[in-house]
Amino acid sequence: MPPAHPTRSPTTALIAALPEELDALLSTLEGARPEPLASRTFWRGTLAGQPVLAVLSGVGKVAAALTTTLLVSHFGATRVLFVGVAGGIGAGVQVGDIVVADALLQHDMDASPLFPRHEVPLTGLSRFPADAGFTDAVQRASIATLQAHREVAAFVGRTPRVHRGLVLSGDRFVATAAESTALRERLPDALAVEMEGAAVAQVCHAFGVPLAVVRSISDRADDAAHLDFPAFLRQVAGPLGREIVQRVMQA
Repeated sequence: MPPAHPTRSPTTALIAALPEELDALLSTLEGARPEPLASRTFWRGTLAGQPVLAVLSGVGKVAAALTTTLLVSHFGATRVLFVGVAGGIGAGVQVGDIVVADALLQHDMDASPLFPRHEVPLTGLSRFPADAGFTDAVQRASIATLQAHREVAAFVGRTPRVHRGLVLSGDRFVATAAESTALRERLPDALAVEMEGAAVAQVCHAFGVPLAVVRSISDRADDAAHLDFPAFLRQVAGPLGREIVQRVMQA
């Protein structure tokens, strides 16, 4: 299905997971003005001379799906970029790394035996792909951003990396070693877990709108607390997300 507003100028929608991340993105917009709708505040502005929308996703799959639907059907977004944090579950995915999704899956979707586990009923899909070209651009921007921000290595105590692959989403905050191990055993190629991306991907797939998802890894989705999370948002996730978006828009 084509985008809802094919005659409008191409508009990039930026979805942030947390208020601190949205604030970082809003600081890059020129002429940002709020438009309230459905208990959300959507911001219109420009970045690198291009129309941009920015909004908080809300927490969880339903909230994120509603936000994305409004971005496309009401505001006319022609591509969507989700920026946020996630827990790392893949081998070698560590705190401070960046994961760029090439596919997204709802790990808590299970309509078996009517449908295979993880498959979204009546779609024939369990893995919703991100747009390859858009994702390539986000991956390049992520690599360049990490190279430019050497202080991230000092903050996390290691040299961070960019990974690309499967990201999981579910309406449950994964924060124990047992849960993470179970996800790795069931979906061994998964790199990260969060609560919104796969719902956003399903909506974008339905509308035929290109999607990219980039996540900073704030923890290993287990019982251990690795860092000061507010400081991570302020000093790592927010600045990295802002610069990745700037690089993508300026490319």
